[in-house]
Amino acid sequence: MDNKNYKSGFVAIIGRPNVGKSTFMNRIIKEQIAITSPKAQTTRNKIQGIYTDDQRQIIFLDTPGIHKPHNDLDQYMDKAAISALKEVDAVLFMTEAGEKAGPGDKFIIEELKKVKAPVFLILNKIDLINPDEMMPQIDEYKDLMDFAEIIPISATNGNNVEDLIDSLTNALPVGPQYYADDQITDHPEYFIVGELIREKILEDTRDEIPHSIAVVVESMNQRSESGKLQIEAYIYVERDSQKPIVIGRGGSMLKNIGIGSRIKIEHLLGEKVNLKLWVRVKKNWRDDPAFLASAGYSLKDLNN
Repeated sequence: MDNKNYKSGFVAIIGRPNVGKSTFMNRIIKEQIAITSPKAQTTRNKIQGIYTDDQRQIIFLDTPGIHKPHNDLDQYMDKAAISALKEVDAVLFMTEAGEKAGPGDKFIIEELKKVKAPVFLILNKIDLINPDEMMPQIDEYKDLMDFAEIIPISATNGNNVEDLIDSLTNALPVGPQYYADDQITDHPEYFIVGELIREKILEDTRDEIPHSIAVVVESMNQRSESGKLQIEAYIYVERDSQKPIVIGRGGSMLKNIGIGSRIKIEHLLGEKVNLKLWVRVKKNWRDDPAFLASAGYSLKDLNN
């Protein structure tokens, strides 16, 4: 790389659940690496997405939404989000445009005041409100903290997203290109595959199955005689009563989950796959550190 002014750095995206962090990540990367759902607390891990062009490389950490913890998984999610703040060159604090700062936002701001990196306030979902509704919100947040910049965007429609990238670039140091041009995440493919399956479950089961779902991809390295990639995954629920909901009458729900997931996975991998799914009951798995580790959650973040 000959560009001596090349910028690179790590940027955390933080905010309450369901403010659009994952949608923003997918918009930036132009691929679905973070799952989205109307349900809060969809993101569980720090998803690392990589934006690269000839001027910069920005590595984004899409953190779990911070909320009051009720179990070990919730504590992991909060600690994962806050620990991300120690690792970055800039922070995007995302909230919904037009909304007053709630207790959750104010809690996050108190954590952000400890951060040395510049913090940008991102008002997302401007496509859903009248611009005049933002002014009282902007004044309120200015009183709470001194932000590097306040940028209204729509992650869904892309409004002002390029401007945000330019502002971020100005805040980043001159540095190397850490990842190859075509690499969009540092997560292994099996992790993203599991997340796509979990997203489809959340879509199809709606309010019947809350966040007591985990997906563990057991294998994806064998091929069938036809050349299709063989993927085998287990869907874990917490209660016996949830298992028939995921399976459905005559296996109809599980079949639909498999079909919908396979389409997304094939788009991600760029090849045909044969997806096999099983449903298991693992009682209280969200309070089982050993299971959380086997499901891909970092015990380092859980124990910090």
